[in-house]
Amino acid sequence: MNDGWSDDDRGERYGRGSSSAQPEGPRVMRHVQRPVGSTPVRPQRPVPPQQPPYDDGQGYGQGHGQQRYGSAVPAPGSYDGYSDGQVYGSPSGRGPGGPGGRGPGGQGPGTPGAAAKPRPNWKRRIKIGSLVLVVAVVGVSVGTYFWADSKVRREVDLSKVIDRPADGKGTNYLIVGSDSREGLSKEQKQKLHTGSAEGKRTDSMMILHTGSNGNTMVSLPRDSWVAVPSFKGSQSGKLFPAKGHDKLNATYAMDGPELLVRTIEANTGLHIDHYAEIGFAGFANIVDAVGGVELDIPQDIKDKDSGADFKKGKQTLNGQQALAFVRNRHGYAAGDLERTKNQQRFLSALAAQTATPTTVLNPFKFYPVVGAGLDTLIVDKDMGLMDLGEMFWAMKGITSGGGTSLNMPISGDGPQTSLLWDTTKVKQLVNELNNDQKVTVTASR
Repeated sequence: MNDGWSDDDRGERYGRGSSSAQPEGPRVMRHVQRPVGSTPVRPQRPVPPQQPPYDDGQGYGQGHGQQRYGSAVPAPGSYDGYSDGQVYGSPSGRGPGGPGGRGPGGQGPGTPGAAAKPRPNWKRRIKIGSLVLVVAVVGVSVGTYFWADSKVRREVDLSKVIDRPADGKGTNYLIVGSDSREGLSKEQKQKLHTGSAEGKRTDSMMILHTGSNGNTMVSLPRDSWVAVPSFKGSQSGKLFPAKGHDKLNATYAMDGPELLVRTIEANTGLHIDHYAEIGFAGFANIVDAVGGVELDIPQDIKDKDSGADFKKGKQTLNGQQALAFVRNRHGYAAGDLERTKNQQRFLSALAAQTATPTTVLNPFKFYPVVGAGLDTLIVDKDMGLMDLGEMFWAMKGITSGGGTSLNMPISGDGPQTSLLWDTTKVKQLVNELNNDQKVTVTASR
């Protein structure tokens, strides 16, 4: 558009300075009036071509539309080639007075009066961390409890036992080691010297009493000569008359755990509160899972039937060796009585080694040990995990000197190479256990 000026009107001084010593005076601009009704059209802002920025060696971008002083390249179409009226250090953050400016009224980073980063609230963080830890521990504990509880085999129904004696003070556990081959392969039977007999019999029996006057473990020799009382069949529900006398372990073979409990209660007057039984495989697996059990063997032992072959002194027994040790009965002059003492000694040592922080707090040992035991452990229907825990802790306490262990008092030999109980001492022992008194009875053999 022609604005009313010509090059001639502007003279030689326009745009090139003046040769006159006097400054150039003001000029009057010609008024240009737009036609009536016309709408001003704003010229389109040119879009700068996209060129990659480059460094001119001074730290400034020189590409078209590139802002200096390290600022970002504007998005395509947003740069119109004109200044936005702001300079660095402005209230927008690029000039004086802005948050990052250093001009008048502005405060640079680190200067006195600048807003400081808030300090972390450690007290709150510790509370949250503690809460998370507690929730995690509770979650793992609850999960472990239900996992272990689901593995317990509650197969013995003590409600089928008839004519039971009254409850005494404290708690009585009947702990049975059976010769069950359940879960053993042919190779394992040969390795463990278990034989291949069908069914199962009791290899060891113990009464564990827990109370306020210390814990007591009483071993019942398997060859004890006892009266077999009348009983109700555990499977048939039929009533059977008394069977006269027989060895104690024979009653287990007749009708299982229920008749064994019935016979012990009838011959002692003790009320059995809980029953726990473990077979060969479970016993050996527990010992291996815990890493072996250290034991001081009192004498040289060699028995081809059980596979026992030990020298006197301290040594660590693996599962196979431990099973041979507790089953051995031919390597002693006292036979079955000496074996029951060794069974007590070993089971207490096993409980003491299992119930330690290195086992309980180490999941790589705890879960295999618990899993190995619970896979073959058979208990009564009313026995919970707390009862099992109390039983193992009581066994550990006996090892550490917090209780008493003894054989059922014996008076002599009976028929069929059996053992007769000392009825006077047995009566005294039962009376002390029923009243939760300190046991003073000692075994004569």
